[in-house]
Amino acid sequence: MLDIDGKRGDFAALVNKHLPPAPGQAARGVVSAGDGLAGGGEIHGTTVIAVKYRDGVINIGDRRATGGFAIMYDQAEKVLPLDDHTLIAISGSFSKAMEVVRYLRHAFRYYERSQLQPMSLDGKLSELGRVIAGNMMAAMNGIGAFIPVLSTFDLDSDQGRIYFYDAGGARFETADFGAAGSGSTQIRGAFEYIAKTKGPFREMDRDTALRESLTLLEIAADLDAATGGAGKVLPLARTITREGIQDVEVDTLRAMIREISGSEPLAVGAGRS
Repeated sequence: MLDIDGKRGDFAALVNKHLPPAPGQAARGVVSAGDGLAGGGEIHGTTVIAVKYRDGVINIGDRRATGGFAIMYDQAEKVLPLDDHTLIAISGSFSKAMEVVRYLRHAFRYYERSQLQPMSLDGKLSELGRVIAGNMMAAMNGIGAFIPVLSTFDLDSDQGRIYFYDAGGARFETADFGAAGSGSTQIRGAFEYIAKTKGPFREMDRDTALRESLTLLEIAADLDAATGGAGKVLPLARTITREGIQDVEVDTLRAMIREISGSEPLAVGAGRS
């Protein structure tokens, strides 16, 4: 039990009193600044990929953000840390995804500081499911639909884990890989082909799994008009291991992209979110 303004209470009451409302619980029909463009279109992130490897999980994402048929931004960050061992890869409504990321970061920190222990993995997964479920009505009305892939390194079981969600907030764990966004459908069969011909991703070393993931992202860019290729801007790539989250080295990404596509990326992405 906790002391709330001099009164005894529980953690849920404390959260309800002090946390901002979860995304999707605001008044229906209210769209925050930046949610849409003139004419009602939203800015959307496109393809993100998560694959296990021997020491953890790799997350990569292209840098493109689109609004309808227009390319609005080519240095977007779609793979974002929620805490020291948790990454969320986002596709769909960029403004809603950023709102969710800010909320989850705050919720995780608030729990840890108030309870003097980190939130459990099940608690983190349930919190993300709750905000997705809370956003379902808006998504069904064409506002703020987003699809996340959550990756974490589970210190208790000493392994990387990947989860994806449906529109109602139900979560599913994948054994080897996950993807979301407009280019994910086109490369679904390619994941299976790699796993069957080259072995499971979870048995690969980091650079092998990274090379296969970048190849898949380039295939998605070739087959999906909304997904950005690496010819202009390097994709974002981050790993999670028991030591925490790390960015993949720029030189490594450049060398692999050059090997895969035969072209030299012109620029590295913009600063961090």
